[in-house]
Amino acid sequence: MKFPYQFFIAFRYFKSKKKHGGISINTFISIAGVALGVMTLLTVLSVMSGFHEDLQGKILGANAHVIVQNYEGRIKNYQSVREKINRIGGVIGSSPVVYGQVMLRFGNRAAGVVIRGIDPGIERDTTDLLNKLKAGNINSLNEEEGEIPGIIIGRELLRNLGLFVGDEIEMISPIGELGPLGMIPKMKKFKVVGYFEAGMYEYDSTLAFINIHTAQKFIGLRDEITAVEVKIDNPYNAANVASKIENILSLPYAARDWMQMNRNLFSALKLEKIVMFIILTLIILVASFNIVSNLIMIVIEKAREIAILKAMGATSRGVMSIFMIHGLIIGITGTAIGVFGGYILCELLKTYKFITLPADVYYLSYLPVKISLFDFIIVPAAAILISFLATVYPSWQAAKLDPVEPLRYE
Repeated sequence: MKFPYQFFIAFRYFKSKKKHGGISINTFISIAGVALGVMTLLTVLSVMSGFHEDLQGKILGANAHVIVQNYEGRIKNYQSVREKINRIGGVIGSSPVVYGQVMLRFGNRAAGVVIRGIDPGIERDTTDLLNKLKAGNINSLNEEEGEIPGIIIGRELLRNLGLFVGDEIEMISPIGELGPLGMIPKMKKFKVVGYFEAGMYEYDSTLAFINIHTAQKFIGLRDEITAVEVKIDNPYNAANVASKIENILSLPYAARDWMQMNRNLFSALKLEKIVMFIILTLIILVASFNIVSNLIMIVIEKAREIAILKAMGATSRGVMSIFMIHGLIIGITGTAIGVFGGYILCELLKTYKFITLPADVYYLSYLPVKISLFDFIIVPAAAILISFLATVYPSWQAAKLDPVEPLRYE
C-alpha cells in the first residue's frame, strides 16, 4: 500500500539537519508539552471524580435515597403509607423515622444534635450508617422496662463531649410543657451504648440514634412519625421514584431524593471540575504554541524544498497538507503519551496510595482516584483538536509561498 507523498514528506521533516539541530529539539519539546498537559489534566479530573464518588458514598451511607414527609409535620398511619411505598417498582425497603433537634449534656459540656429515632429491626433496610458502628450494637437501642434507654452517637460528638461507651448523658428538648413560670424543657437520661463513624464531620458531630418509641415519647408524637425513609435499587433513579411516591400518596405528602437534598454540594463539585478542566486545558493550549513555532521554523528552513515541490506540480493544498499532517502527528503522539502516562499515574495513586492526606481534616488518609472513560475520551479529543487548529496558520503560510523567490538565486 502506497502512502500519499504528503505523509512521506511530513515524516521526513521530523529529521533535522546537523547544522540546525534545534528543529528536532523543538519537536521533542512540543510533544512533551502536549503529553504533560494531557497527563496532568487526566490525573486531576480522575482525583476530582474520586472525591465526588467518595463523598457520594458517604452521603448515601448516612441517608436514605428518598425521604417522604408530610407538610403537616407528622405522619399518621405510617404503616399504610409504607405499604403503598413498598409496592412501587424499584423500591427495596422503607422504614419509619422520627427526627428532632435536642441538646446533649455531659458534665460541663453540651452540644446541639439531631436525633434520629429508628426501628432497630428494619433500619438496615434503608441506610448503611449503622453498618459503620465502631462500638456497640444496634440491638442495644431496643427498649427494656426499667432501664435507661440507649443512644448511639457519632465519633466526633463522642470526642467533643468527652464521652466513653457506657457513660450516661442528659438529653434536653427545647419544646417542653408549659408551667407556671413558662416553658419547662424536657430532660431525659440516656446511656451511650455505641458510636459510629460515617466519615463526614457533619454526621459524626451532630447525629445520634435512639429507639423510635423512645423518640416518640420524648418529643410527644404518640404513635406518629416525622418521615419515612426509602431505599431503591438504583440511587440515580431516585428522582423518578420520588415523583411516583408523590403521585400515589398525593398532598399533603412530599418526597425528596438525595440528589435534591444535596444539590448545592454536588453542583459546586461539578462546577469545580468544569473550571479545572478549562484551566488545565490552557496547559495544552500553551503546548500548541510550541507546535505553531515549530512548524513556522520548518517552513522557513524548508522554503527552498517547498518551492521545488511547487515547481514539480505540487498544489497549495498538497503543501498545506504536509505541514498539517506533521503538526497533527506531534499532537497525536503527545496525546498518546499523555493518556498512557495519566492512566499509569492514576493506577499507581489508586493502588499504592503514596500521597497521604490528614485524616482528621479530610476524613481520608489517601488521595481518592476514579478513572472515568468519559474523561479519557474527551481530554484526548480536545488535545488533538487544539493541536490540529495550531497547524492551520503555519500550513497556510507554507501553501501561499511563492516558488520564484526561493529559487531566484539558485
